[in-house]
Amino acid sequence: MTKKFLIGLATLILAGCNTGDTDGQRPPPTPVEVVQVTGAPATLWGDFTGRVAAPETVALRARVSGYIDKVAFTEGELVKRGDLLFQIDPRPYRTRERAAQAALARAQSQLALSESRAQRARQLLASHAISREDHDQRQAAQESARAAVNAAQAALESAQLDLQFTQVRSPIDGRVGRAEITRGNLASADQTLLTTLVSVDPMYVYFESDQVSFAGNRGFFTPEQRPQVHVGLAGEDGYPHLGKLDFVDNRLNSHTGTIQFRAVVANPEGHLKPGQFARVQMPTEQLDNALLLNRKAVLTDQDRRYVYVVNAQNITERRDVETGPQQRGMILIREGLEPGEQVVVNGLQKILFPGMPVVPQPVQKRVEATTPQLAGR
Repeated sequence: MTKKFLIGLATLILAGCNTGDTDGQRPPPTPVEVVQVTGAPATLWGDFTGRVAAPETVALRARVSGYIDKVAFTEGELVKRGDLLFQIDPRPYRTRERAAQAALARAQSQLALSESRAQRARQLLASHAISREDHDQRQAAQESARAAVNAAQAALESAQLDLQFTQVRSPIDGRVGRAEITRGNLASADQTLLTTLVSVDPMYVYFESDQVSFAGNRGFFTPEQRPQVHVGLAGEDGYPHLGKLDFVDNRLNSHTGTIQFRAVVANPEGHLKPGQFARVQMPTEQLDNALLLNRKAVLTDQDRRYVYVVNAQNITERRDVETGPQQRGMILIREGLEPGEQVVVNGLQKILFPGMPVVPQPVQKRVEATTPQLAGR
């Protein structure tokens, strides 16, 4: 009897305690900061890896054979088109030029004599004082002498050209490399590499894009519109160099599934050098009504991303979302939210479970000075 009485009394006491705790310890709604999701125009930008290349690259070789008399440049300096770089010994070529001039003079003398004899033969033939055969021979001799003059003239021009080629001049404006041959060495025509030159301003940046980015980029690249790209080098913060897309390859690489792009970047200070790796940002898509959200509001649960939405009853709801690229603290929400919904951006640590009541405190959404540019995919 006593045991049953004690059990009943304990049950009543516990029931009374639980009722009192529930009524007395229910926490008040938690204040959190929320932002209303609204659509805004946005440009999606893709990140790519590229390589810098010079628009003009010249492997300079000797056009005539001869010994190097002079190296007329400082290695690594900027040169202008027409600047003297190497001097090949010109004396043998001056001798050949004088010989060609003499041969031309001799041929011209022979031509003058042949013309005189041909003219006299025509006069004698008219008076029947010469045979037709002698007349024809003199006319043929005149034509032969004229052909000899033309050949001698061509030989002289060739000798003059060879003499001109003994002065090796820069064919472009650019930066010269190191001298591959020094004074006193023999340079063979069309074989010996003398030095290399590259143009420096502007520069090309080649990079490749996947098919998805290429499909979205078609609207940006037209004959009338060439989109701008941002370029950054290793060791640089961000993308300080501005370029313009000027070429898209006419086919995709079947092995990699990518297509090649080329951007032209001004390089007045010479920061970009051929062969450097570059980071490139290119516009890939234009959205008219993008849902942008402060990336602090997006939480991660394993491989899922979610946000807390406050409904009309001020109750929190967990909402799984599909996100896109992000930049400047903003992230693109592709799926999971609708314009006008309120999302918790500050005070997330106070939300212990979905369905928790809160006191929403609206905060002003950050307004971009320009159309947001979202990098990455």
